[in-house]
Amino acid sequence: MTDKQNHFRFLCSFVFIYFFAQAMSVSLLTLWLRSTLQLSGAEAGVVFSANFIAAMCSQPIYGFVSDKVGMRKHILWAVATLCSLCGLFFVYLYAPLLKANLLLGATVGGAYLGVTFIAGSYAVESYVDRIGRRHGFEYSRVRLCGSLGFASAAMLTGRLYNINPGINFFIASGAGLLLLAMLALWRTGGGADQATSAAGKVRLADALGLLRDPKFWRFMVFILGVTNLYLVFDQQFPSYFASLFPTPQQGAAMFGYLNSAQIFIEAGGLFLAPLLVRRIGAKHGLLLAGAIMLLRIGGSSVAVGPLSISVLKMLHSLELPILVVSVFRYIAHHFDNRLASTLYMVGVSFGHSLGLAILSPLAGKSYDLLGFPATYLALAGLGALFLALSAWALEATPPEIKRLSSPSPLAKESNASVS
Repeated sequence: MTDKQNHFRFLCSFVFIYFFAQAMSVSLLTLWLRSTLQLSGAEAGVVFSANFIAAMCSQPIYGFVSDKVGMRKHILWAVATLCSLCGLFFVYLYAPLLKANLLLGATVGGAYLGVTFIAGSYAVESYVDRIGRRHGFEYSRVRLCGSLGFASAAMLTGRLYNINPGINFFIASGAGLLLLAMLALWRTGGGADQATSAAGKVRLADALGLLRDPKFWRFMVFILGVTNLYLVFDQQFPSYFASLFPTPQQGAAMFGYLNSAQIFIEAGGLFLAPLLVRRIGAKHGLLLAGAIMLLRIGGSSVAVGPLSISVLKMLHSLELPILVVSVFRYIAHHFDNRLASTLYMVGVSFGHSLGLAILSPLAGKSYDLLGFPATYLALAGLGALFLALSAWALEATPPEIKRLSSPSPLAKESNASVS
């Protein structure tokens, strides 16, 4: 088996199991907070805000370390170890703390969830992109396995939640233990030393230099103003969806089925999205994804009943593949590829966490005061404003029809350093 096949198959398996664990842990987090722990919308918003503040603090570190260690497995070891502790954490620490002291529980929970499943997921994706560009396979082909893993778990979460939410959390722990076993057996191969050598040239000054780059801040207009809104929308959407059914139990089960179906379709989209983005260019891909997500948010404000809201939810399976492929291609085209992980973790992941730390409690309060439909309409209006600004701010990115036939940016960089 070639190095390319070895890396591709391992990463597909790792990402499948990691996102399976993530779905078991957080896909019904809103229902767990509001139904099981009886938190209000505002209190749930505080919890989500704490999650993203903690993620925000860890993301620059994740990014810089990822660029320094290259293909070595440090990041994967850290994420897998934290994942294996999920059941014990949720059942014996997080829930009792939230009931006894909301702010303390939110702080401790934010540290765990932020590092493990929020910042952690971005770190895993960045690692996959690094290896994929070096060995010549598409990031999105691996990421679709993550969608399949998430969807597989989503098929079960609703029913298991109705039995006992703790079952979901301990299944996630089992997945984490499996990840640790896989890492112990996997060898990155001879390319790891070369990758690490090239990555070792990254200095802190190089990473900080991104903050002085106007292109970085133009990119952040889209990240902060558009993509953050769809993440805020998705946070408490399960609670709204479940409220449309006769009982919370039926709503939880139906959301699990809907989420699973959406993510299975999303996996197919991840397979096809590179073809579309190479044809239209990364900038237009970002704008197209933004337009679809605003249609989904705005449409949900006027949708009536479970059927129409379910149809709109399915738009996420078109929007996300285009978004993630466009983000990585935009970064590869406009920025120094030695800093790809730093830029992804600081620009995209940190930007998400910063925006969500601010918006989550505001949205939660708005849900309590104005209701879900009015809040969704406000989010869509704000997003439309920033999407228009993004059309001006984002740098032009030409189509890349023949991208796969040319050497990867990292490969060219390595060749240059050797010569």
